[in-house]
Amino acid sequence: MRCVLGLFEGVVTGAADGYARMSNNPAATLMHLGPGLANGLANLHNAMRARVPIINIIGDHATYHRKFDAPLNSDVAAYARPVSGWIRDVATASEVPEATYDAITAALGPPGQIATLIVPADCSWNEAGDPITDPVLVPDFERVTQDAIQEAANALKSGEPTVLLLSGYALRDKGLELAGRVAATTSARLFCDTFNTRLQRGAGRVPVERLPYFPEQAMEVLAGVRHMIIVGTRPPVGFFAYPGMPSEFTPPGCSVHVLARPDQHIIDALKRLVAAVGAEKTEPVRQAAQRAVMLQGPLNGDAIALSLAALMPEQAIIADESISDGFSVIPRTAGAPPHDWLFITGGAIGQGMPLATGTAIACPDRKVINLQADGSAMYTLQSLWTQARESLDVTTIIYANRRYRILEIEHERVGAGVPGPRARDMLSLSRPNLDWVRLAEGMGVPARRVHSAEAFHRQLAAYLREPGPNLIEAWVV
Repeated sequence: MRCVLGLFEGVVTGAADGYARMSNNPAATLMHLGPGLANGLANLHNAMRARVPIINIIGDHATYHRKFDAPLNSDVAAYARPVSGWIRDVATASEVPEATYDAITAALGPPGQIATLIVPADCSWNEAGDPITDPVLVPDFERVTQDAIQEAANALKSGEPTVLLLSGYALRDKGLELAGRVAATTSARLFCDTFNTRLQRGAGRVPVERLPYFPEQAMEVLAGVRHMIIVGTRPPVGFFAYPGMPSEFTPPGCSVHVLARPDQHIIDALKRLVAAVGAEKTEPVRQAAQRAVMLQGPLNGDAIALSLAALMPEQAIIADESISDGFSVIPRTAGAPPHDWLFITGGAIGQGMPLATGTAIACPDRKVINLQADGSAMYTLQSLWTQARESLDVTTIIYANRRYRILEIEHERVGAGVPGPRARDMLSLSRPNLDWVRLAEGMGVPARRVHSAEAFHRQLAAYLREPGPNLIEAWVV
């Protein structure tokens, strides 16, 4: 067992998520009582939405001490319940071996979930007996019915506009290959959710369109669709509600067909769908290789995206929390060498840095790049200390726009208009400006600040050539 120290529970839970996404195995978090678990809940929310296996081990007061209502006493199970698929509050030390075995089994249950084990303090000093050494029997994914396969195949053969909305294992190489064969045979379009656990993309891989974030854009790309086939996800809905906008994006008159739920065998379902539409020998459309040309001049989100597309090493892993300045990074990097892209699946900010940390632990032989908005980086900047302590190969790019830009956008979209002076001040990260070079160096991570597209390109090239951790503070305009 490898023990890794995080200086804040949100770092610990986010890193466990990153580890699970890339290793397909659960990481175990160790947190102290209810308040410690509460500190980690935001990134457990993201992990729950990512459907990954995690085991939370939460220490609690000794069983005989709980009745005295000491200052740290709380209802730990109540805190854990919204993000956990399985919870057990151990009563005696003798239960620990069986409870641990059951927690691992539960976490690995399809498609992956959070299992929380609450361990009173007296379990650590009382005798527990022998551990269970039997191999964990991982529950298998349920196979979809033949009726679901045939229903999807009929929709694809109808000749009417059809899309496959993909998530989960459908966005890994094998799933994309199979979905690509179906699309090439039937002229269906491939879409994925806006925020996904793990998307394998780049040159040579089957491309998939990412559903836009804003409702009007999502509805525009789906307009006219008559059949929507759901693979490992659910019908699309808006991230937020907006005045005059629908919450659901399914077009009027569109039939929804569920091929596979997240807890079902997605790859098996796609294999059978390939056979049902006669696509076994069809070659899917693949993404062409394309390296971007470096821009010159002011530094903005698009310049960062172009440099990343030009310099990204093969098999890089991107932990993306770029938010408002990163809208162009996905289309700009489509033709980069093969890579994995990790998203903020639950929308709780402060995940990017911990996600990159856990990812680098799971994949020490791959370069991890964290695209990180400056405001949300402040939630879990302690991740840098862990990266330095563990010598993790992470390059962090801070989009330093010095404000909560996404909140300015949302402020306007709900009909409140352009923020006034007081609102702007509450969305500003100035007075004083954050100094990410000093913050990073104070935690042992080398850092540089850049103000132009050319300087950013040179610094990114230098940092990608050497092992991390390192950090670029990009002053975007």
